[in-house]
Amino acid sequence: QLRFVESGGALVQPGGSLTLSCAASGANLVQYSIGWFRRSPGKEHEGVSCIKNYSDQTYYADSVKGRFTISRDNAKNTVHLQINSLEPEDTAVYYCAETSCPGFHPLGSWGQGTQVAVSS
Repeated sequence: QLRFVESGGALVQPGGSLTLSCAASGANLVQYSIGWFRRSPGKEHEGVSCIKNYSDQTYYADSVKGRFTISRDNAKNTVHLQINSLEPEDTAVYYCAETSCPGFHPLGSWGQGTQVAVSS
């Protein structure tokens, strides 16, 4: 069974950068489309980026285009999310999951996520 552990979240100032990591176990990630989602207090999960299986084609929500970059490290069975120019609105718990890509329809259950807080 595919499982994920997210890491890399932190408290950062507006304009800062972070790299989030999604380490997978239970299967080889290359055969799966993987997405990053986030959930802010009082809101539903929002798909922000995904990377397709095999082709590595990437997709981004309009709110993060130009600031977020998703990538896959097959050797480490890990998917990364580079976040630049952080804004207070990016404050959320970030999760990764197998997903339809594009479309951001997550499959399976959520992990524990990693908290990103953007504040001066």
